[in-house]
Amino acid sequence: MPLPEGTLRYPRVLSIAGSDSGGGAGIQADLKTFAALGCYGMTAITALTAQNTRGVTGIHAVPAEFLKAQLQAVIEDIGVDAVKLGMLHAPEVVEVVAWAIRHYGLRQVVLDPVMVATSGDRLIAEETVQVMVRELFPRAAVITPNLDEAALLVGHPIAGPEALDAAADELLALGAPAVLLKGGHLPGDDVVDLLAASDGTRRRFSAPRIASRNLHGTGCTLSSAIACGLALGLALPDAVAQAREYVRGAMQAGAEVRTGGGHGPLNHGFAPRPAVRLPLPPGA
Repeated sequence: MPLPEGTLRYPRVLSIAGSDSGGGAGIQADLKTFAALGCYGMTAITALTAQNTRGVTGIHAVPAEFLKAQLQAVIEDIGVDAVKLGMLHAPEVVEVVAWAIRHYGLRQVVLDPVMVATSGDRLIAEETVQVMVRELFPRAAVITPNLDEAALLVGHPIAGPEALDAAADELLALGAPAVLLKGGHLPGDDVVDLLAASDGTRRRFSAPRIASRNLHGTGCTLSSAIACGLALGLALPDAVAQAREYVRGAMQAGAEVRTGGGHGPLNHGFAPRPAVRLPLPPGA
C-alpha cells in the first residue's frame, strides 16, 4: 500500500563550492555525483569560473552576502543531511560558511580544501588558509586534502607512502576530527589513501592506478561521494570505501572518451542509482 503523500523525503546533500563552466569539476561534478548516488543535490555557489578541459581563463567571485542568501534559502526550506565544501577563496566566504554550520547545526560536513591547482599554482592566500583551519577544520566530519594541499597545510613535502601517517597526525593536530589523505600524486602502480581519525583509528585504501587522461574533477567527485554516503547513514570508513569505488568506476568508464582538447571529466553517469526515498521524521 503506498504511503500518503508527504511522508517520504530524499537524502539532501548541499555543495558549497565554485562553478566549473566546463562541467567536469566544482558544483557541476558535485551535482552529477549526488544524482548518480541517489541523493538530492543543492548548491550555494562561491565563485564562477570561465573554464574548460584546457584550464581556467577567468574567475568571478560571488559576494559573501549573496552566498549567505543562497545558504539561507536552501537550508531554511529544504534542509540538509550532509555538506560538501569545495572552493572557498576568501576569508569572508569561509566566515559565512562557518556561520551557517554553527547557526543551522549542520553535521556531516566534508571539507575538500581546494588550495592548489593541477599546475601547482596556489589558489588561495595564506590568510584564507588560516581562517579555514581555525573555523572549518573543527566543524568538519572529515577533510580530504591531496598531497599538494596537505604539504601546504603542514609546511613541508610528503615524500612517500611511509610519510602518510606522520602527515595525517599533523593534519589532525590542526583540529580536524578525521582526515582522508589522498596519495594519488605519489609515484607507483598502486594508489594509497589513508583515513585517520582523532581517536587513533587508521585505515589504508589501496587499488591499482587507472591510466587515464580524463581525471579532471576527481577530488570534487570523491568528496561529494563521501558526503552522499554520510547522508545515507553510512559510517565514515564505509562512506569513504563506497566513494572510492564509485570514483574508480567513473574513472575507468571515462578513460577512453574524449571531451575537449585537454583533461576531460570522469563518467559520472556510468551506473546511476535510483533516487533514494527516506521516511520523513515525525513532526517534520
